[in-house]
Amino acid sequence: MITVKLGQTGLEINPVGFGGIPIQRISTEDASHLVEYAIHKGMNFIDTARVYTDSEEKIGQVLPKHADKVIIATKSVAKDRETMAADIQISLNNLKVDSIDLYQLHNVRTQEALDTILGENGAYEALAEAKAQGKIKHIGITGHKPSILVQAIKTGKFETVQVPFNIVETEALKELIPLCKEMNIGIIGMKPVAGGALKDHVPASLKHILNNSVTVVIPGVDSTEQIDQNLSILEDLTLTAQEAKDLQAEADSLGSQFCRKCDYCAPCPQGIDIPSMFVLNGYYTRYNMPEWSSARYQALTTDASACIECGQCESKCPYELPIISMLKEAHSNMSKKI
Repeated sequence: MITVKLGQTGLEINPVGFGGIPIQRISTEDASHLVEYAIHKGMNFIDTARVYTDSEEKIGQVLPKHADKVIIATKSVAKDRETMAADIQISLNNLKVDSIDLYQLHNVRTQEALDTILGENGAYEALAEAKAQGKIKHIGITGHKPSILVQAIKTGKFETVQVPFNIVETEALKELIPLCKEMNIGIIGMKPVAGGALKDHVPASLKHILNNSVTVVIPGVDSTEQIDQNLSILEDLTLTAQEAKDLQAEADSLGSQFCRKCDYCAPCPQGIDIPSMFVLNGYYTRYNMPEWSSARYQALTTDASACIECGQCESKCPYELPIISMLKEAHSNMSKKI
């Protein structure tokens, strides 16, 4: 198995990891089988989070018997000391472990949030205390805004950073990735296939990322076939000219205004499954499948027309997408009789 060191943590990991978001939508039994399969195949870096509903618990069904084979990373959106301390204990209980390899501050979006976290009675105090007690081994930070993550890394308080990086999200290359290389900070590449938007050239996308100084990629998986496909790139990480060309063509077709299916917009007060609206509309607009997508859209109990424009989703979207207008466009497209 190919391994790399996760920056200054010294942790030896497979550069292709296991993203724990999608297992929320499969059964506990299927999730256990999937995690077992991933570990058996040598995938030893598993990423999850407190906000991923039952993801920690599903992973925890498997971890105890593989504790010596797996590097587990989880995270919390807590900003204050008390809440973070509580979340760390919940994570330990869910994952059924005595110590968590990497605990991360999750989705830090603003300088104000970072200041609160690092200030008196902030979440970082709880992380430092838990590390001293052996409950966690390393401290990291995640976010969707590289400029904020740069400020965090400059404090010297973090050993890893998790950031979106793929062929259509390259902002991290400007300053964050060079800074992390200079400071030996482990770089965890999330959204490696742009939240599933890059469907046609997944291996090429993973190769592209690992060839740009990212330490480990963590594509979300919910099938053994995805695990096999992701791990297949380790046979040869070379990105061929044709692969690069095809990947760029798919990226160009997406533009810049598209949903990455991160689910931070959820829950919608009206019960709209917002990411699903955009997935279906993607099939309508990008994949030339208007009949297929419209039929499924029109069969929904709650569709995009239920939006009351409250704006809650837009305030939570880390990509600052104009979700309300995008929902209107989706409804306009797929509500037509075909």
